[in-house]
Amino acid sequence: MSDRAQQPGPPFAADDAQDRGPRVVALGGGHGLSTLLRGLKDQHCDITAIVTVADDGGSSGVLRRETGILPPGDLRRCIAALADAEPLMTQLFEYRFGHGAGLDGHAFGNLFIAAMAGIMGDFERGVSEVSRVLAVKGRVLPSSLDHLVLCAEVCVPDDQGGRILVKGQSQIAGVHGLVERVYLQPSEPKGYPLAISALLNADLIVLGPGSLYTSIIPNLLVPDILAALCAAEARKVYICNVATQPGETADYTVGDHVRALAEHMGGGACDCVLANGNTDLTLSPTSNSAMVMPTLEGAPAFDGDAWQLVVQDLVDRALPWRHDAAKLASTVLRLCPR
Repeated sequence: MSDRAQQPGPPFAADDAQDRGPRVVALGGGHGLSTLLRGLKDQHCDITAIVTVADDGGSSGVLRRETGILPPGDLRRCIAALADAEPLMTQLFEYRFGHGAGLDGHAFGNLFIAAMAGIMGDFERGVSEVSRVLAVKGRVLPSSLDHLVLCAEVCVPDDQGGRILVKGQSQIAGVHGLVERVYLQPSEPKGYPLAISALLNADLIVLGPGSLYTSIIPNLLVPDILAALCAAEARKVYICNVATQPGETADYTVGDHVRALAEHMGGGACDCVLANGNTDLTLSPTSNSAMVMPTLEGAPAFDGDAWQLVVQDLVDRALPWRHDAAKLASTVLRLCPR
């Protein structure tokens, strides 16, 4: 058995003497990652979520600009998904204020994290304490503590300039072009040490689900995170989205998702791709989305080997553009070697 790096435990870590099941590390952000975490919470596993901190829109963007803290939105969703608190408390954490009193659009959980960061003296300790208060089953960690700006090179119709540079995560999807590449400013942010250690000690590493260019890939643009992912001995699984996303992945197949992922990773570092096989459901015409077809055609080989494709019915029939949390979690754990 190979030696694994010793992982320092944060203040809210559970007793390491207990058997908490396989160590599952999930990277991403947004609604997709929180769906997976919600399903994993009820399974016998040790969960760590590593979350992007490049968001600059909505409530997170306002708090980032006005208080200087890292954007809390993606962290908030993951904390709420893993919380073992009463349902009312979780609803409170996700509550978003309406108009009036200067709180327009703010999520209560974002304000709570910002307040706790102020009380504890820094953002890292604030997130840790929020997780303790809500009895989070697992850990939620930022991929970096640096202030990051996500930029994209986007192809647009010739009458709009042909190729443009878009600065800011919240602006990328709104351009309605073809994203060619995303990158971070600064270009080499420092990875969060606990996130690096979690990757090196994992039994299973999962990328996604979530917005390809604005939730998943930004984590991999942190050099320390990508290096740890490539060095880790864990099995690595990419979870492809159920439906295409306007402004990011219009008309993409699973193979197109994999190609973009591999290009940004400098080749590839995943053992297999998990995709939804139930594509017969109808999406609303107003969604401008379509079911992602589970084919790897067009995906590049990695070290001469084709990516393994695992296809299962993973869709939430009530919300057919999203994964079903329970189906997804049980399928993911079956892919774990431990």
